[in-house]
Amino acid sequence: MIALDRISADDDPLLLWTAQDMRTGARAWAHGDAAAVACRDVSRRDRLALRGSPDDVAELVRRIRAQVTGFNPVADAALIDALTERVEGLQLVARFGWMDTTTPAPAPVRVAGEPRWLTDAEIPEVTTLLEAEHPGSWAKPGDSGVRRWAGLRDAAGQLQAVAADAWSVPEIGFVAGVATRAGTRGQGLGTTLCAFVTDELIKDRSRVALLVSGDNFAAIRTYEKLGYRMRPIAAARLTAP
Repeated sequence: MIALDRISADDDPLLLWTAQDMRTGARAWAHGDAAAVACRDVSRRDRLALRGSPDDVAELVRRIRAQVTGFNPVADAALIDALTERVEGLQLVARFGWMDTTTPAPAPVRVAGEPRWLTDAEIPEVTTLLEAEHPGSWAKPGDSGVRRWAGLRDAAGQLQAVAADAWSVPEIGFVAGVATRAGTRGQGLGTTLCAFVTDELIKDRSRVALLVSGDNFAAIRTYEKLGYRMRPIAAARLTAP
């Protein structure tokens, strides 16, 4: 087993994102064709991103287990399924999707109002909108790793849609906290705002990504229209053996 101090920029995007530019406390290891990255408080979870063949990954997890018990393993869904049969105490928690794009978004439909980055004075409105429309949002104002918020207002000046630049790294921009006011859904506001954030984040990066629930078909269709492609992944829980 080898301890790593860096994840290559051409490695698995999920590992690269989880590493959070190897900020203080992030750790990485390799064994055979397997690699693992552990980092605390990435999208509100202590995450352990994994890649490689099931046998090598299982052996690597066994070797680092004492250092990562309590972390949430995340990887391609097929790999997590294989690991639950090989690693004692590893239990499937959820299936969802990693979606990413390497190109700017196609021009969205035109809507009233122009998307833009919000000022600090406008952030309380973001909190109010999320509490009303998306209380389960993974990104919220003030959370660790949530850098800035974009918004779109209607002609009357009311904030109708928001999205965050959160947990982005130099190579990968990350979109989170997407929410649209219920009364305006279906009008293209969320699509327009996400296109704006995607284009902003990809300017100096090779990729923009987000996480989506596997059964949120409306959101998946929206992101696909913007050039995002789905990668089925899964999360697990690693308990003491």
